[in-house]
Amino acid sequence: MKDQCWWVTGASSGIGAALARALAARGAKLILSGRNVAALEAVAADCGPGTMLLPFEATDYDALPALAEQAWGWQGRIDGLVNNAGISQRSLAVDTDFAVYQRIVDVDLLAPIALTQQLLPRMVAAGGGRIVAISSVAGIAGAPLRSAYCAAKHGLIGYHDSIRAENEHLGLKILVVAPGSVRTDVSRNALSADGSRRGGSDAAIDNGMAPEEAAARILEAVAADRRELILAEGGEAEVARLRRADPNALFDRMSAMVQAGYAAKMQAER
Repeated sequence: MKDQCWWVTGASSGIGAALARALAARGAKLILSGRNVAALEAVAADCGPGTMLLPFEATDYDALPALAEQAWGWQGRIDGLVNNAGISQRSLAVDTDFAVYQRIVDVDLLAPIALTQQLLPRMVAAGGGRIVAISSVAGIAGAPLRSAYCAAKHGLIGYHDSIRAENEHLGLKILVVAPGSVRTDVSRNALSADGSRRGGSDAAIDNGMAPEEAAARILEAVAADRRELILAEGGEAEVARLRRADPNALFDRMSAMVQAGYAAKMQAER
């Protein structure tokens, strides 16, 4: 990846920040995007020279053409795009305002589609490149308290699978990553039923995979030309496996989990 130009969204923390640092260690030139300028500057300081900051609001679709032009013009190309920015949810669907669905689908699905659509013609015309989409195990299997997040992350997989099918023969390589629990602020920043920030983490997240390990495994998958990476262990990896191998067994398990008090437990962890 030495001297390749990679654009990482959601680069101010979590998996995005870890990926930025890992790419920099491999000699890549970086474009880092997100909303938190101070946090982006801190990540850029870790990455060293050869880093460009391009902060923007992911759903500012009108700004994207100019931003894509600026990003492409920096090195005259984009070799890799990481669609990582996103926001999660912790609320029962029956309690959740429709505005929460609009916000999460906007940020987690429509925003990465909008950005990718700006770069896709350029990348194909240049002979290809790589796109890494950070979905979730919740993008493979519907999980309780995450109906909006699951909808968006399922859609993210479908979109990237489709553009892979259309463009792989033209040199565009797509990796879809489905993480389980990774030690980030995803749960603290998740939206509650009324759209407010949850503010508390989950035990599963707090005991999850280190972002640095996640980043290393993602870049190993990129180097190996993998098309999909289930970045999960234990029960979460089993959830992804069951959704494809024995969906009824998974549906029964999820239903039983809710009936056993999963929602109340999650509320108590806030």
